[in-house]
Amino acid sequence: MARLSLRKIEKIYPNGFKAVHGVDLEVRDGEFMVFVGPSGCAKSTLLRMVAGLESITGGELHIGDKLVNDLAPKQRGIAMVFQNYALYPHMTVYDNLAFGLKLAGTPKAEVQQRVRHAAGLLEMEHLLERYPKQLSGGQAQRVAVGRAIVKKPEVFLFDEPLSNLDAKLRAAMRVRLTELHRTLRESGQPATVVYVTHDQVEAMTMGERICVLKDGVIQQVDTPTALYDHPANAFVASFIGSPEMNIVDAQLVAHDGGLVVQLGGQVLRLPTAKSEQIAGRTGAVKFGLRPEHVSAGPRAQGDSVPVQGTLRFTEHMGSEVFVHFNIGDLTLSARVPADELYGLQDKARGAAHTFHLQMQRCHLFDADSGLTLLK
Repeated sequence: MARLSLRKIEKIYPNGFKAVHGVDLEVRDGEFMVFVGPSGCAKSTLLRMVAGLESITGGELHIGDKLVNDLAPKQRGIAMVFQNYALYPHMTVYDNLAFGLKLAGTPKAEVQQRVRHAAGLLEMEHLLERYPKQLSGGQAQRVAVGRAIVKKPEVFLFDEPLSNLDAKLRAAMRVRLTELHRTLRESGQPATVVYVTHDQVEAMTMGERICVLKDGVIQQVDTPTALYDHPANAFVASFIGSPEMNIVDAQLVAHDGGLVVQLGGQVLRLPTAKSEQIAGRTGAVKFGLRPEHVSAGPRAQGDSVPVQGTLRFTEHMGSEVFVHFNIGDLTLSARVPADELYGLQDKARGAAHTFHLQMQRCHLFDADSGLTLLK
């Protein structure tokens, strides 16, 4: 395997539209890196530039120690798995897996060994004599992955490979691909993977590190836990997490030797440790708090601050309930265990209720730039 190095990578189309803005990124040897972001953020464009399917306008792309800007896709040592499986319908699964190797003149015995090895890794030995029309969506996707494995590439590229599957199968395939990456590493064949998705759940559960993109610019690169707990800006904070973080307009005001947050007509004292980080900072900010850090119970937890809200509606998700409510003219949500609703289910829309905000878990972002103010 090999590391992947993107240095000041740019993409400008003939009409002058700049899709990728000077991306700098190092993907480590054997790492599972996920590109995530909303539609139009250039994550697939960036992946296609790595693959050689899109030209690079500026910057340098290295795979291992090799500059590959001007190399054809087949010379880059990559294998790509697409959203659509692109299997040859007139060939068996075995022949689909073997086709590229045969085309490259690989000896017959080695072709058989590589195909059997990939089939074993993906638990599809029993599918080798079937044709694509006889496969389920998940089985077809495994064949597409197997076709990449037999090439023994330096870098695996996945472009939203699970988006055509139903929710249950998508979850199963997430686990299978993650386990495959670990199995290859443990067997001494570490796989460098770049995986593109718009689904932040996929990103959080699969990626060792995640690269969050917006409008062709990297917003943050870090582990799933670090992105969740310490987002670099309001965009990352709102994009990572489901349901998304509550982010509302607020005012920071000095009070009694510390700072308070004014939002929705209510005053919330900022914990001392957070006040000390931004001592002297006042004025307009963005206040952020994840729904699981909002309690609907009657008692405060730690540094929680009570606020008076009015109920909008609830979403029952089984073991938990998403409670949507207003504080003044601001809309927030709480993620509440189903057995801790404290009578909320019996209240009508517009009914008053006291919520507790865990201020020790809050985030503050610059009102203009969106950058985090707390480390």
